Amino acid sequence: MTNIADPSLAASGSRARTAPSSSLLPAFGPRSLGYLAVAAALTVFGIVSGASLTDQSMLWYQAILRKPWFNPPNFAFPIAWSLLYLLMAYAFWRILRAPAAAPGRTSAIAAFCLQLSLNVAWSWLFFGNQDPASALVEVFAFEAAILWMIASFRQVDRIASVLMWPYAAWVAFATVLNATIVAINPVFPTLWNRL
Repeated sequence: MTNIADPSLAASGSRARTAPSSSLLPAFGPRSLGYLAVAAALTVFGIVSGASLTDQSMLWYQAILRKPWFNPPNFAFPIAWSLLYLLMAYAFWRILRAPAAAPGRTSAIAAFCLQLSLNVAWSWLFFGNQDPASALVEVFAFEAAILWMIASFRQVDRIASVLMWPYAAWVAFATVLNATIVAINPVFPTLWNRL
């Protein structure tokens, strides 16, 4: 029978639980800096794609759409998204710095790429296509992908996982905002009606 009071076993168990974070590559090694460039490039892609789609429809969003009382002021969105993208890039960098054979690393990378794609897709539906109804359908898949990413990150690096909770909370709030906008505005032609 295993002696659960054995301090050596307790210590080894503690090391096993903390191994994912402690086994990351050094932050300033050549490979880590390369991973930083990858994380930054993907994050900048998300920022630029979302911002370009949003800018095209700001007049529509600000002047035409009816919005609920809890809609944040316009200046809050770029501040919030900038902070979230910084957290996203840093968290993904930590995942990339994990050993290539680390359990869950491949799934974590796939989850990150999926949620980033759905992030851009939501911006395209809501702002680019001016279709809040279709965006509302898509945002549930978007939020689910974020939760999958958080769970996948946790298998590799707990800090990276925790850093993504504000992102999940913000998108959950955006889902409520999106749903309310659909409810209080006239019916817009959806993407499916335009095809």
